Amino acid sequence: MKFASLIAFFATSSVVVAKSASSGVNRVHQPRRRPTNPSSSCSVTLTSKDISLCPSSTVSPLDVAADLSVDSPADAIVTRGGDAEAGEELAVRLRVGSYFALWYILNIVYNILNKKYLNVIPAPLTVGSLQFLVGSLYSILLWGTKLRPRPVLTSKGKKEVNKVGFYHMMGQELSMMSLGAGPVSFTHIVKALEPFFSAVVSAVVFGKWMHPMVYATLIPVVGGVAYACLKERSFSWLAFWTAMGSNLAFALRAVVSKSALDASGGELGENLTSVNLFGIVTCYAFIQSIPLFLLGEGFSFLDLWKKALLGSSSFDLVRGLAVSGLFHYLNNEVMYLALSNVHPVTLAVGNTMKRVFIVVASVLVFRNPITVQAAIGSAIGIGGVLLYSLTKQHYEDLEKKRLEEEAKRKSKGRFGLRK
Repeated sequence: MKFASLIAFFATSSVVVAKSASSGVNRVHQPRRRPTNPSSSCSVTLTSKDISLCPSSTVSPLDVAADLSVDSPADAIVTRGGDAEAGEELAVRLRVGSYFALWYILNIVYNILNKKYLNVIPAPLTVGSLQFLVGSLYSILLWGTKLRPRPVLTSKGKKEVNKVGFYHMMGQELSMMSLGAGPVSFTHIVKALEPFFSAVVSAVVFGKWMHPMVYATLIPVVGGVAYACLKERSFSWLAFWTAMGSNLAFALRAVVSKSALDASGGELGENLTSVNLFGIVTCYAFIQSIPLFLLGEGFSFLDLWKKALLGSSSFDLVRGLAVSGLFHYLNNEVMYLALSNVHPVTLAVGNTMKRVFIVVASVLVFRNPITVQAAIGSAIGIGGVLLYSLTKQHYEDLEKKRLEEEAKRKSKGRFGLRK
């Protein structure tokens, strides 16, 4: 009952997040006003930025029409009635709210189930590999039944996805080791440092530097996490270093995947929506995880399985591992659906709140006490993550506007009409 009430609370809170983002959503779906100056010429401009890696099923013709500006006096201006517009706005809010609610519930339940089964079967590498297997089978089932278009990779696409799959595999397996070695709350406190690793990897490895103010927001992130870990009652060096390694691996995954997509020019393959791409990455991650768990736990897993059967049936264990693997995959898939329907800032706020909910839920379910210092440090660190996300997006928007204005000036200078 307590667990069900907890999930209901988190689902309600996710709707609040979606409502707070409604202004951003409305800006996306609201048709733009078109100038009626007869002297203006008809022009449609599409850039590579207009094409986003998102599920095609979530993009409607209305969304596309709202993003295209056609400056012409002959344009037909469609005015919607107040009731129709209000109905559409409500539908958008409900859809976004449902995505956030489902995302939170899947993530919280996954983390709790994951920890419970790791307590029964302390084999994080094997359990992580089995979760990759479940996600791979789920994707293959959808492709085989043609519920989703089957993705096709080029030779270049296979090479790039193989790298992304490796970092995804390492990040998840190290996360599993951290969750197995310490409390869920402690792992997620340390994993709040992931933006710090992303910033360092982008700058050092790929030479992509951000505005100094963005780096300044990382100070409370690092300071808060360090302060929280100083007197953590359940501190574990294994949990700490594996969580840090997971941060590095996921940062490399994010930067490498973005770099590959930016440089590919559409040469990676066909039908590569975000959910399809994640499905392929999961398949590659499973294949690459096999040698890891065989070398690390291959000889001890059977003994651990026999010990686990003393307290549970074989059916219950298999079902539990399958459900946790499915929840892990669906959690990431729903996150992509949320991303394709909201502004990145909204997703950053939602992702920050998600981490808070996981920490709170794990403390309530597993009754792992945290000190006041750990709570204060966690709040500072997670708040710093939110500040980092908002500041980063702010300066990215400013840079985008600067480039657009510069392109317009060049275009006017090149194609300006002579009087």
